[in-house]
Amino acid sequence: MRIDEILASSTSPVFSVEFFPPKTDEGREALFETVEVLRELEPSFFSVTYGAGGATREGTLQTTRAIRDDYGVEAMAHLSCVGETLESLQRIVDRIADAGIENILALRGDPPRGETEWNPHPGGLHYSTELIRLIRERFDFCVGAAGFPEGHLDAPDRASDLRYAREKVDAGAEFLITQLFFDNADFYAFRDNARSMGFEVPIIAGIMPIGNVAQIKRFVSMCGHMGVSTTQGSAGCTMGPPAARL
Repeated sequence: MRIDEILASSTSPVFSVEFFPPKTDEGREALFETVEVLRELEPSFFSVTYGAGGATREGTLQTTRAIRDDYGVEAMAHLSCVGETLESLQRIVDRIADAGIENILALRGDPPRGETEWNPHPGGLHYSTELIRLIRERFDFCVGAAGFPEGHLDAPDRASDLRYAREKVDAGAEFLITQLFFDNADFYAFRDNARSMGFEVPIIAGIMPIGNVAQIKRFVSMCGHMGVSTTQGSAGCTMGPPAARL
């Protein structure tokens, strides 16, 4: 089922859970044990991240398909531009469609581990807006995009960042999932400013339970934070959001 349909038809709060694709057989076993437990909570959907440069490309597709087919929960595959040519992105989208997956979160992507700046592939795409258009031109996917209540690291200011989000919606994004945030006021301001600009798509708050402090510190450093706040954003429905992506 398409996520835009889930959001439109639900009469109760919608929440999802995000997974990183497993890299080992042991990790795969542990992940699906977790899926088995968490599906009892009746999440609206699961989503599966995509490693920089396609590092987890196969794992993303296989895990997304298994969650939907073997565990009966709708699933969304992440896709980013990092390290991919236009042709390779087209092939990946074709494979996602062939797998019967209906939902994609379209992302620019973070710089690969060890790099500090975003450098597009010479034969690839520069921004998530281009990826959204590529997907929408080829298939009738439900496409989501990222939003940044605190502003993306590469944006000069929050107003500019919100205009970039508007471009994603205009390109065909049907909902936004936010980066994790530390002050609920930032989320409310982002949501209200988006509505004042005419955004009509659902805006889902990204929440990440703190289970690994080192991981949280790494995520927030990628977003330009100097340290970890003691206040965890709690105004939304999505657990485990994407790291900073434009």
